[in-house]
Amino acid sequence: MAPKAAPKRKAPAKRALAESFPAGEILTDTVKKSWMLGTPIGQGGFGMLYLAGEGDGKAVGADAGYVIKVEPSENGPLFSELKFYMRAAKPDLIQGWMKAHKLKYLGVPRYWGSGLHQKGTKRYRFMVMDRFGMDLQKIFEERGKKFPRKLVLQLGLRLIDILEYIHEHEYVHADIKASNLLVSHKNPNQVYLVDYGLAYRYSPEGVPKEYKADPKRCHDGTIEFTSIDAHNGASPSRRGDLEILAYCMVQWLSGRLPWEDNLKDPLYVQNSKMKYRDNIRELMSKCFPSDGVPDEMVKFMEEVKSLGYTDKPNYQKFRSILQGGLKSIGASDDDKLDFASVDVKPSRTSVKKAPTKRKRAEEKVEPEPETETEPDIIPTKKAAPIKRKTEVNGVKKATPKKKLVEMGTQTSPSPANVKRGRGRPKKTA
Repeated sequence: MAPKAAPKRKAPAKRALAESFPAGEILTDTVKKSWMLGTPIGQGGFGMLYLAGEGDGKAVGADAGYVIKVEPSENGPLFSELKFYMRAAKPDLIQGWMKAHKLKYLGVPRYWGSGLHQKGTKRYRFMVMDRFGMDLQKIFEERGKKFPRKLVLQLGLRLIDILEYIHEHEYVHADIKASNLLVSHKNPNQVYLVDYGLAYRYSPEGVPKEYKADPKRCHDGTIEFTSIDAHNGASPSRRGDLEILAYCMVQWLSGRLPWEDNLKDPLYVQNSKMKYRDNIRELMSKCFPSDGVPDEMVKFMEEVKSLGYTDKPNYQKFRSILQGGLKSIGASDDDKLDFASVDVKPSRTSVKKAPTKRKRAEEKVEPEPETETEPDIIPTKKAAPIKRKTEVNGVKKATPKKKLVEMGTQTSPSPANVKRGRGRPKKTA
């Protein structure tokens, strides 16, 4: 019997665009603290990004340490991101974690405030956060799309610190990649993971959600890096974050992932990842045909492969694997990130202006996000229905028989984001 056609779904409503506010505009957050806008330094589909300072009457200069995201209150992306920041990125939480775990820094942006701002008849949502410098994708491209092995292993160690923190606060990131890693505005040896628009609360009240594949949510995230779980339509998981990190490190080391030759076909990408998960050595030989295979990456991916969907990763074991890689090349984690001669501080702005592609729905949200309640938002996408069998909790079933047609996306003017299966703007902080 032929499968029933999936019911037609309404296209998401177009996002309203934020108007520009003049420098000096005062915004008041939910605890009645005033913030002053400086000059705009970025724009995306969500709205505008401004330099900002505390509303103490002093003009906001080019050296401002804060930025404020502003979007029309009916839009969804900032609302989703706010939920993560309000729960897990308050400065005292981050500082307490750093002290308890003896960390010099933690690459999670700090949340300083948020609120709603009335301008005439329109309302705008805003969020105050730290200012950052250049993103790693731009540095990666300027370095010829390869990073030194020491640098990659150090970035991996910093990201494991970040992932352990956000996982322990009930969230997963689900979209780790170079363009979501920003260098500190003040310290080029510090890198921060940003853009929590796809962050998912995988363990509300400490109870991990069970594996459940949903064909309507297949392939969410950035297509070349997203996890096999996400390809199957399952909610993001801790093992998924580590799998995504592994793909990133392999790309940073080798310059290219094998499935990058056909990113328009999500099933091809998914099947490639499944094939190489079953034969990690083959993936390594494909990525490093002449260079020596980094043994730590084999061990790292084998450890990810051993994880169940709801398993808590052994973060220290992942750190030990990467530290072993540093030792094998006669290096150590000296806290200095070698970006060679690349100037990691942008001359004019601290953000990227070009949008990126992300497959996610435009959520219709409540007008007041500043409460501690959180809707169970999982980004969705539109795709033609396909007859396919998926994995169940990581166990591979039959290979899908039909290929998914290219999903309707629009290209980005940034070369780094061409052919990425995405439909929302790149982060700009």
